[in-house]
Amino acid sequence: MSDCIFCAIVDGDIPGRIVHETEHSLAFLDANPLAPGHTLVVPKEHHARLDEVPADAAADLFAAVNDLVPRVEAAVDADATNVGINNGPAAGQEVDHVHVHIVPRFEGDGGSPIHAVAGERPDLSDEELADIEAAISG
Repeated sequence: MSDCIFCAIVDGDIPGRIVHETEHSLAFLDANPLAPGHTLVVPKEHHARLDEVPADAAADLFAAVNDLVPRVEAAVDADATNVGINNGPAAGQEVDHVHVHIVPRFEGDGGSPIHAVAGERPDLSDEELADIEAAISG
């Protein structure tokens, strides 16, 4: 996609601090990091949402994430990492290209757990949970 910054990095049209590359994915340091070592892992082909990524490319993407997490932690001496995807604008996705964030975390860094991103938690009944379970499991 011509106006996608991540496609431009993949294509080499703009520079990126590339830390890992596979057949289907590319990883680079985030230009606006939340922590030292904040890394983005993207599929090389443009896909806006995770469910649009073909299975082989998705497997490659998550294999790259799996490989990179300990490497990122070691590189910046992090105590842990948050790994996340903002899948669509309502979820906070700012770049319309699937990307996985690997955010190093440090004891006492003031960050929050992943549950903090969703705002107020719903109070769901057992019946509502059963309905959701059935809808997801098919």
